[in-house]
Amino acid sequence: MFDSTGGLHAAALFDRNGRLLVLREDVGRHNAVDKVVGWAACSGRIPLLGTILMVSGRASFELVQKAAMAGIPILAAVSAPSSLAVDLAVESGLTLVGFLRGPNMNLYARTDRVET
Repeated sequence: MFDSTGGLHAAALFDRNGRLLVLREDVGRHNAVDKVVGWAACSGRIPLLGTILMVSGRASFELVQKAAMAGIPILAAVSAPSSLAVDLAVESGLTLVGFLRGPNMNLYARTDRVET
C-alpha cells in the first residue's frame, strides 16, 4: 500500500518471542498506534506487558506516551526519536529503540531489555 500511496504508516505489536500479535496501518502514525492499542483494549489485553511496539517513521513524545499508558515496555521505530520522546522514555522506564534497520539499532532508554 505504501508503494501506491507514498503516505502510509504501520504499527505492529509483537510478543516477547517476536510473534506478531496485530498489525494496523493508517495515513497517520498516531492513528496506527491507536488502532493497535484499541485492538488490545477490546481484546482485554491491557496492560500489554511483555510486548514490543514497532512503528514506521519516527518515535514522537506522543507515541512514547501512548505506549507507556498501555503498559508496553518496548517501543521501536525505524527512524529517529525526538528529544522529548527520549526524555519521557527515560522518565517512564520504557525501552526506546530508534533507527531499527535489520540487525542495527540505536538504544536510547532502558537498554537492559535488549540483548545486543
